[in-house]
Formats: sequence, structure tokens, C-alpha cells
Amino acid sequence: MDALSTAVAANLPVILWGAPGTGKTSAVLALGSRLGLPVEVVVGSIREPSDFAGLPTLRDGRTWFAPPRWAERLAASGHGILFLDELTTAPPAVQAAMLRVVLERTVGDLTLPGQVRIVAAANPPEQAADGWDLSAPLANRLIHLDWQITAASVAEGFTTGFAPLDGPGPSTADSPGPDPAGRSESGIPGWRGPDAASVARAKALVGAFLRVRPELVLAVPDGPARAWPSPRTWELTATALACTAGTGAAAQRVRAELVVGAVGEAAGYEVLSWIRDLDLPDPETLLTDPAAPLPERVDRMHAVLGSVVAHVVADGGTESWQRAWTLIGRVAGRAPDVAAGAARSLAARRPPGAVLPVAVLELAAILRMAGLMA
Repeated sequence: MDALSTAVAANLPVILWGAPGTGKTSAVLALGSRLGLPVEVVVGSIREPSDFAGLPTLRDGRTWFAPPRWAERLAASGHGILFLDELTTAPPAVQAAMLRVVLERTVGDLTLPGQVRIVAAANPPEQAADGWDLSAPLANRLIHLDWQITAASVAEGFTTGFAPLDGPGPSTADSPGPDPAGRSESGIPGWRGPDAASVARAKALVGAFLRVRPELVLAVPDGPARAWPSPRTWELTATALACTAGTGAAAQRVRAELVVGAVGEAAGYEVLSWIRDLDLPDPETLLTDPAAPLPERVDRMHAVLGSVVAHVVADGGTESWQRAWTLIGRVAGRAPDVAAGAARSLAARRPPGAVLPVAVLELAAILRMAGLMA
């Protein structure tokens, strides 16, 4: 399952929803083996809150919330997959204790390494033994994926053997892919995650979209729900966008699964459609060509300038930072409020020793609007 593999590679917390007996646990174990990541399976139905919040003990005369052995093993290895199985069989008190584990990777007084992935699996409550609905706070910390099998694939597996789950999902020239240097910052041998510049550009896109659709910043469901929009899940969405930047059909399918799994179908398909229609110019082209055409729509201008600022920050050079002010000046003549927001972001990220270009003197009104001049 490409979406699961990509989520694990990008260190996105994910939950698989599917019927009992369909191989969710086996798939996660196989993926961990293929990626060289140890897997610790923790079944929610047989755990107590103290298994996640820690058991209070005395240590050096002070109270210490001791973590369980599975957490100690993951901490010692430095990387791995924490697999929270049968999540909907965990009672509400146990689900509440899991919140900090999923969000902060903290178990008792032990903080797990950043390269420990979180994967969960659940049966729909109506199919789980003594099932409980997933609490809204816990659901909002995970990307929700549907685990589906077909009769043909099962029949083929029994006939010729079940193929091992592939490693991280579809790779293209402009999306995360193999890293010949070995175990990279992603924590997975031979695989690199999305770089900081890609994530920053994706966040700029999400920010521009939410300016157009502010009511989607937060949409808490009235009852039990899986994925729904919140600032937390929009951040997950940005990372998902950054690691699925390819244009191929496989990459686009995985992108849709992850985005919809983060913020829900309505918001997810809307932001995907909005991004698809943007057709934004390359940031480097806008910085080097003063005559490069700018978009007419205000939401596209927000997206363009956000992408340019992210590009300049990732570059870190004085020259690109100075050229960005010229572009802001061009935008200021058509959309002063858009230019003011970009000016504020750019000024806060001034490279050491960078001299303000002459073009800034023509932006006095914009700088006042941005609160950068008295």
C-alpha cells in the first residue's frame, strides 16, 4: 500500500481502518522488516492507561513515571515503528493516555526518538469486539487510511504466495526518493524524506488556501468522525503534499489518500482541486526574470509569494533575499495586503550581513502596513 509506505517514510502518524482478519498487522510487520525498522506491537485492549502515561515510581528521591519495556526498546534502538493495534478496542481512558504518545512521542517520562514512527490499526467500532468510537482528539492526531483488499489479490496470494509489501511509495524526480548515501535523516536505510524547502513551500500553499477558505481552518465534528480539519491536520497535510510532489498517476493517488486521510473528504478534495488549478510559476523564474507574468487572482498571489519566501529562506543567500524585494514591489502595485504579508515574513528572515536593496525605499507604504516602519 503506497500511501502507508509513504506516510511511514515521511514520519506521518497514520491509522489503518479495515475489517478484522484482512492482514493489517502482517502488512505493518512486513513493512518494518523491509525498511529495517524494529516494530513494537502494542494492543490497546489489553493495556492500562499507565502503559502510556507511565507507572509512578521513586527514582533518586523523586517521582519518576517509568515507561514500559516496549518504549525502552524503541528508545534504545533510536528508530522503529510503534504499532498501536486494535485501537477501537481501547477504552476511552486508554485512548486519552495515548494522546501524548502519538503527538509528542512521550511515554511516561521517556521521550522516544524522533525517528520512531506511529502506525495504528483499527476495526470499525461495529466490527470490533466491545468496540469504542475513536475519540476526537486522538482521531485528529492521525492520518486515516482505508485498508482494502480484493478477492483477486487474496486468491493470487494463496496461489502464488503473498508478495512482500513494497518500501516507501512512488518516487519521481521531484518527490522523495532513494538516497544512495545510506540511512538518511528520514531514519530509513536508503530513503530520504521531504526536504525543509519542500515542506515550507507546501505550508505556503496550505496557508494561501486557508486565506480563501478560512472556515476550513477548524471544523470540529458534532459526533464520532475520523479525519477533520484543524491546524494540526493541516500541518500533516502540508507534509503529505511535500512528499508527494510527483505528477505521475501513482503519486497523485497517494497524495489524495494522505490529504483526505488528514482533513477529511470535503476539505481534502477541495484543497487538492485548488492546488491543481493554481499552475504556479517557478519561484526561481520569478526572482530572476523581472518581466515574468504574475497571476491575476489574489489567492494565487498569496500562494506565489508564500512559495517565493519559502524558496528564499531555504536558499539562505543574500542575493535571492534582495531580489525577492523587487518581486514584492511588483505585487504591491496590484495587491498591497498580499505584499505586506510577504514583506513581514521576508524581513523576519534577513540573512546576516544582507543590505536592504534600493527597491525597499519604494515600498514605504507597504512596510508601514506590515508594521515594519513607523
